[in-house]
Amino acid sequence: MRIYIGNMSYDTTEEQLREAFEGFGEVVSVNIITDRDTGRPKGFGFVEMADQEAATAAIGGLNGQEINGRALNVNEARPRPDKKPGGGGRGGRW
Repeated sequence: MRIYIGNMSYDTTEEQLREAFEGFGEVVSVNIITDRDTGRPKGFGFVEMADQEAATAAIGGLNGQEINGRALNVNEARPRPDKKPGGGGRGGRW
């Protein structure tokens, strides 16, 4: 199960997240999202856990807990909505 972690300190590392979540079960992957231009963390990321039960326990146990001075927002990750094709037009009249 994939878990969303928001409100993270920019100083939080993937290793710190892995350690926090491993207390609840097997962690498959950890991914902190970074800005593609600057490489700086955006303050959120994702953890994938091996089973649903461990993931549910982690959400309950870590939501609102502080890491690096910030109270985490932890919940089940939702799929991204499909982007509609097109867009990028100039709008208005030529």
